[in-house]
Amino acid sequence: MSIPLENKPVIGFTCGDLNGIGIELILKSLSDNRFLDFCTPVVFASNKAINFYRKSIGDLNFSFASIKDFYKLNARQVNIFNCWEEEVAINPGTLNDTGGQYAIKSLQAATTALKDGKIDALVTAPLHKKNVQSADFSYTGHTPFFKDFFGVNDVLMLLTAENLKIGLVTEHLPVKEIAAHITKENIISKLLILNASLRKDFNIEKPKIAVLALNPHAGDEGLIGTEEEEIIRPAIKEAKQRNLLVVGPFSADAFFARGQYNKFDAVLAMYHDQGLIPFKSLAFGEGVNFTAGLPGIRTSPDHGTAFDIAGKNKADPSSFRAAIFSSIDIINNQKLYEENRKNPLTRMSANVVAGAVDEKISE
Repeated sequence: MSIPLENKPVIGFTCGDLNGIGIELILKSLSDNRFLDFCTPVVFASNKAINFYRKSIGDLNFSFASIKDFYKLNARQVNIFNCWEEEVAINPGTLNDTGGQYAIKSLQAATTALKDGKIDALVTAPLHKKNVQSADFSYTGHTPFFKDFFGVNDVLMLLTAENLKIGLVTEHLPVKEIAAHITKENIISKLLILNASLRKDFNIEKPKIAVLALNPHAGDEGLIGTEEEEIIRPAIKEAKQRNLLVVGPFSADAFFARGQYNKFDAVLAMYHDQGLIPFKSLAFGEGVNFTAGLPGIRTSPDHGTAFDIAGKNKADPSSFRAAIFSSIDIINNQKLYEENRKNPLTRMSANVVAGAVDEKISE
């Protein structure tokens, strides 16, 4: 099954750190021309950067059309939107300012296109948080950048896989600062975004959400921490009053060890490693990072720049491909959600097109 050309979504791709594995992941993923049956890809980079990595990969069936504006999109090829023309030294595996500088050029051009409606979704390749820092970019990652760029009050970093979804109350913070950011207001805000995203982006009509505790053993009734009794339980209570189906707080170790996550549509973790360690253990290679709460769709793989294997043709594109599939799924789910809002009697499967994509690529 393929989608008529006029109905195909336009999916944008950032190149990530020029010295990382981002462009290799893009080339390996989009060299499978069956993707062109379901989307029109636009890579925000430069022809020269693409050709540099294309030569390093070797036997690769990858061709592209070079564009400088969106009036010349080729629906039957990968499109390279040239964000720069100058020669750039690429040194795979090297952490330097150049890799970060051009990663941000790509990111800003692609995010502008997403905000302006030129693309329907954006898949971001990994960047390195240290070498992107500048007067114009002082963010600890993609998520806070997108929050500011779109001017929204809050967003949620949501890690998704086939049967596991984990959102984070806090993201990239030093451990000593986490507790100060665990507030009733922050938890409720994340729960509201998570609940809305599960309904709109993942076609789950009545989501069941588990909330993890902050302290070991959920604080043991205040013996080893009071955040559960003073902050997390009141937040859950208020969320229930807002008609959310929320349960917790659960002690994180027992929650995952006993497989309790299988009983819920999503989990809200209090901090990065509490959520990411079990997620990557249970779903590594198929995990996707989705920024919930934006007016646009952004996904990414669940790993970093991998400088140790950059330029060696060793990068595994599985998670990157999953991010592409996820972006298409979410586009279709959002369309279905809007249709159902207009006509509540219409109930269709949100996975018809997504299933066709999976079947086509798996052949």
